[in-house]
Amino acid sequence: MSSSRLVNLRTARQVKPMLSLDRAEARTRVINLYKAWYRQIPQIAIDYDLPKTQSECKKKLKEMFMKNKDVKDIRIIDALVIKGQMELKETVQVWKQKHGIMAFWAPTVEPKPKDFMGKFLDGHN
Repeated sequence: MSSSRLVNLRTARQVKPMLSLDRAEARTRVINLYKAWYRQIPQIAIDYDLPKTQSECKKKLKEMFMKNKDVKDIRIIDALVIKGQMELKETVQVWKQKHGIMAFWAPTVEPKPKDFMGKFLDGHN
């Protein structure tokens, strides 16, 4: 393989980052977004008249952030931060409806068992 082609292959694999240049910068953006949400929780609870306490809201916020803790790709982290910033703006500006906020507390749907014993224990035929 010629050296010029090898150089072209290396440059073709590099992808321009969205916002962050390295993992530390992406982490800083995530922490700043978390703090912004955390600071807005009292006002969000008042604006939407949520039937949840502030501690429950803070617990849910932490849960939502921890759901993506294993993401390693900086571009995906940046995309998630951008989406989180948009959600925060929509929430703070009261552009969402109450049921949109309450959907964060919707119970997760358990997959139905497929084997005989699982169906039997779950009470299905």
